[in-house]
Amino acid sequence: MKRRFPKYSDLAPLMQFKKPAFSRDARLRRANTIWDLRGIAKRRTPKAPFDYTDGAAETETTLRRAREAFLDIEFQPGILRNVSAIDLSTEVLGRLSRLPVGIAPTGFTRMMQSEGEYAGSQAAEAAGIPYTLSTMGTASIEDVAAAAPHGRNWFQLYLWTDRDRSLELIERAAKAGNDTLMVTVDTAVAGARLRDVRNGMTIPPALTLRTVFDASYRPTWWFNFLTHEPLTFASLSRYTGTVAELINSMFDPSLTFDDLDWLRETWKGNLVVKGIQTVEDARKVADYGADGIVLSNHGGRQLDRAPIPFHLLPNVSAALKAQNSKVSVILDTGIMSGADIVAALALGADFTLIGRAYLYGLMAGGRAGVDRAIQILEKDMARTMALLGVSRISDLSPDHVRLLKG
Repeated sequence: MKRRFPKYSDLAPLMQFKKPAFSRDARLRRANTIWDLRGIAKRRTPKAPFDYTDGAAETETTLRRAREAFLDIEFQPGILRNVSAIDLSTEVLGRLSRLPVGIAPTGFTRMMQSEGEYAGSQAAEAAGIPYTLSTMGTASIEDVAAAAPHGRNWFQLYLWTDRDRSLELIERAAKAGNDTLMVTVDTAVAGARLRDVRNGMTIPPALTLRTVFDASYRPTWWFNFLTHEPLTFASLSRYTGTVAELINSMFDPSLTFDDLDWLRETWKGNLVVKGIQTVEDARKVADYGADGIVLSNHGGRQLDRAPIPFHLLPNVSAALKAQNSKVSVILDTGIMSGADIVAALALGADFTLIGRAYLYGLMAGGRAGVDRAIQILEKDMARTMALLGVSRISDLSPDHVRLLKG
């Protein structure tokens, strides 16, 4: 072919440069994965609250393995299926959720970003999914209910040695319209969360020279921190000290299965037990009348080298089906994409929960960041299902996923 010098008219269509956009919304639109949101969150959040979210116990092996478990699979797609309309809705604990994922309970949430639990509950309400408030949350049960009056609000409970205080929280949760109580059972003592120890995470947060310097070049976080109500654990306002000291002094290390009987009699709504890590315990909790279980190792924040929920899932699902149990199987820990959620559903989960994934969005952009995290996961799920040749959650099966190891 004969060469020629290009004309301007040939080059003009190729030289249309985008105008730079630096707004929060533009920044969030550029995030296409939860990992992208994590990168933004790390740049905008001081080290102590970021590490509280991002870190895990001891060597953080459990968290790393949990995330790797979702990568060590092979999808088995079907072809020539009609996937023109993807339905991501599913029923969980007696009600419909628009997506097969809800927001897990997280503590200290307004420390990560000032909108905290309000952003999470409102984003969940808008998305048509459940939101779970933690006992160690920084907004009260009543305030969260008022912030998302049409949302499906759940409450997570740590059983204390002081049963009267536990009962008070249970009654407040019921009065505020929470339909599900999620009791966490894997915190007999605190895990060794070494990032928090090194960063000196306390309740309420202490402003040391180090934290002041770290926040000084993150002006938005600093401004929000100073101009909103002081941070406390809303349900634990009488306590001061480190997170580990709180767990070790207030939570009940003598908790047994018999305490589930007391909870079942006390709470009239759905009862979910979070922190199941063996098939035997899943069966036993079902026998004690739980409506749901959460396969969870606390996001790797308690026992390092704990069982990986995703690896445990097929055996637990099979065991509960074998005893004709109607207990809902919910899974958390390690989820960083919609494909992870689809894989969990295919292997037997009825529902999933996200903690860090939504918190990265919160730190990246407040309520808009949480919305973006949910949008990313929804788009991932819809695309993955379409490529698998599946249009409904109920059509997913173990045949769609092959475990490469674990």
